[in-house]
Amino acid sequence: MDAIDRVLEQWAKEKPDLETEAMAMMGRVMRIAKYMETEVAELHKRYDLKLGEFDVLATLRRSGEPYLLTPSELIGSLMLTSGAMTNRLDKLEGKGLIARAHSKEDRRSVTVELTKKGLILIDEIIIEHVETQKRLVQSLTDNQKQSANALLKVWLKEYE
Repeated sequence: MDAIDRVLEQWAKEKPDLETEAMAMMGRVMRIAKYMETEVAELHKRYDLKLGEFDVLATLRRSGEPYLLTPSELIGSLMLTSGAMTNRLDKLEGKGLIARAHSKEDRRSVTVELTKKGLILIDEIIIEHVETQKRLVQSLTDNQKQSANALLKVWLKEYE
């Protein structure tokens, strides 16, 4: 019995007609996500990064050479508001991990590019990031991982 089962047991006593299956699913997903987020945040903290800053660096890195995107492309990829993106870019630029440049053709157009320092950092941290993720799901068998991933993909599709 886990903490969610105890909650469901209490509701079953107090309100026996209450349908709690969705509550159980959401409670478990949210608790798992919180544990995972905490572990990943600890890793990023060792590199003086917040999760959102890591996401920007990783998005630029996985875009391929020349590791350059517009803020609009980053916003679309990360599902952020322009204000949140500007804040992240300011912090990353201040740390020397990205550089912003205005287009020579259109001064209103800006590009965001990984600096050499940013590329070195993301190439180092992504290895530890993936190892942390693997550790967080190691209690599941390969079949369970595949099944869980397939179910979550179907579920997420409803919202995206």
